[in-house]
Amino acid sequence: MAENDISRPADFIREVVENDIKTKKYDSRVHTRFPPEPNGYLHIGHAKSICLNFGIARDYGGLCNLRFDDTNPEKEEQEYVNSILDSVRWLGFDFGPEALYASDYFDFMYKAAGYLITAGHAYVDSQTADEMRENRGTLTSPGKDSPFRGRSEEENLRLLREMRDGSHPDGSMVVRAKIDMASPNINMRDPALYRIKHADHHRTGGKWCIYPMYTFAHPIEDAVENITHSICTLEFEDQRPFYDWLLERLAEGGLLERPLPQQIEFARLNLSHTILSKRKLIQLVQEGHVSGWDDPRMPTISGMRRRGFTPEAIRNFCDRIGVAKRESLVDIALLEYCVREDLNKRAPRAMAVLRPLKVVIDNYPEGLTEELDAVNNPEDASMGTRKVPFSRVIYIEKDDFREAPPKEFFRLAPGREVRLRYAYYITCTGVIKDEKTGEITELRCTYDPKTKGGDSPDGRKVKATLHWVSARHTVAAEVRLYGYLLIKPDPADVEEGKDFKSLLNPNSLERLQSCHVEPALASAAQGSRYQFERLGYFCVDPDTSVDQLVFNRIVTLKDTWAKIEKAKKK
Repeated sequence: MAENDISRPADFIREVVENDIKTKKYDSRVHTRFPPEPNGYLHIGHAKSICLNFGIARDYGGLCNLRFDDTNPEKEEQEYVNSILDSVRWLGFDFGPEALYASDYFDFMYKAAGYLITAGHAYVDSQTADEMRENRGTLTSPGKDSPFRGRSEEENLRLLREMRDGSHPDGSMVVRAKIDMASPNINMRDPALYRIKHADHHRTGGKWCIYPMYTFAHPIEDAVENITHSICTLEFEDQRPFYDWLLERLAEGGLLERPLPQQIEFARLNLSHTILSKRKLIQLVQEGHVSGWDDPRMPTISGMRRRGFTPEAIRNFCDRIGVAKRESLVDIALLEYCVREDLNKRAPRAMAVLRPLKVVIDNYPEGLTEELDAVNNPEDASMGTRKVPFSRVIYIEKDDFREAPPKEFFRLAPGREVRLRYAYYITCTGVIKDEKTGEITELRCTYDPKTKGGDSPDGRKVKATLHWVSARHTVAAEVRLYGYLLIKPDPADVEEGKDFKSLLNPNSLERLQSCHVEPALASAAQGSRYQFERLGYFCVDPDTSVDQLVFNRIVTLKDTWAKIEKAKKK
């Protein structure tokens, strides 16, 4: 293990890295990279890769590059670049003074394509896309050589220059590697290296009208940057033979130095109730199913950040799920557990009533206000206490009262006594209803002045403690309750060919616009996190203004994952 992190559990990637250090394969260097394509916002699956690549570099005293694979100008935007930079920094990782880009190496890649043609390892193919697809073969039948595979070096180089200079339309020809059309690995059947795209690039403008394919660009980027361990998800496993083939050919020609990078694959994150397909997430945004990339229901890092997740919780989650070679489904309850575990230690407590029911305490003096002491966080005494105002009229949650309570209901009911958090014991003496609807609109209660602070001097016990807010001092707020994005837990149900939008949860957002919070929250800053006692963890949304205080529910207090772990131990 790395000397500075001996508690970190071993995984097969770190075993490779440690063996390479031991054998001095790369002069004991460790250099990784995180290579996102700037065609969308990063999500929790990318967070796993970020934590893995930057974490390995950290653990072994190495470096990790943030490098944008910006080889597809039609789908890439500066907005996505900016969001990725912000997300990586927010997660707590340092990639040096600036990020790197595939477009930094376009000149070298063009030179590499020319070398491959000269060395007999590549050619320009003028087949149509349909013809190439038809001649590629299948998993059980070999492909057919292109009729243009035997073009001369001179003709191939001339066509490559013409492609670069814009003399040919999109789709009219591509540069292909010359490997083996009968290879059992379809990825080795003369894969495309360059295609024509008359499209401006967000960094290079109109300089290029041909762009390298990702599978061609990515190995070159790794080698030029002296990457030692190129860590990818499992869908690139079949691409590894081409990765190695390409780097070997370029090293043989003296364009690259040895030792060459090695590609290592791991299982990507599959999270229950969650869509992690970037294409589908783009569709949700563009079609207005969510308010944007940072909608708190989205699994994007920006969405989780807006919802109130902490970078520490996300990093802890990524560490806990570990690194595997086989795909599996991770229960979203584990992510929620990591969020609760972190916020329990850092979030100050507050009282809020989301669905208010008015309570009048008849024997409490009219006009009197008491300032009661409330603990800010029982997990951290250094956070101290605060004053909470108490008066004759308060609000409690509607769900905390039943006129005809079932057997297991221990909260407030007619004739029953309960404790008000930090305040007094109260007893319900009357119920007032709307004459037309029969809805309960108000409770009448009495209090025991001897129970100030929530304890009875005579030792009598009550079975429930309720949160509350003073009606005279309350601050109005909107609270947004978020549920899972999908109604089914397994994302495999959202497969190609199905209308995944039919699986969207219609109740993933509930807006409560008549909520009440204690006055200390009136000046809460955007992004501030609190535990609303008995309700969950909440975060101040950026929509908050002078006139409207808005909270997002981060997670409930219910800890499903802890119950799962407890059941496993039995």
